[in-house]
Amino acid sequence: MRPRTAAAGIALLAALTAGCTAGRGSTADTSPSAATPSGYTDMQQKVAAAESALTQADKDAAQDTNR
Repeated sequence: MRPRTAAAGIALLAALTAGCTAGRGSTADTSPSAATPSGYTDMQQKVAAAESALTQADKDAAQDTNR
């Protein structure tokens, strides 16, 4: 795995981990009636940014192999 691709993958994993662990205390609402968890939109933005970074890293890696 190329360093940039690995770094982007780690960034994606970190964003997902941070987004999924936020608010998991004893007072977190885990009922099925909770339509959208708090911070869900922020988590979606972080995932989109990480995916974009991963895509760019893949493009950079492809360009590096073509040189």
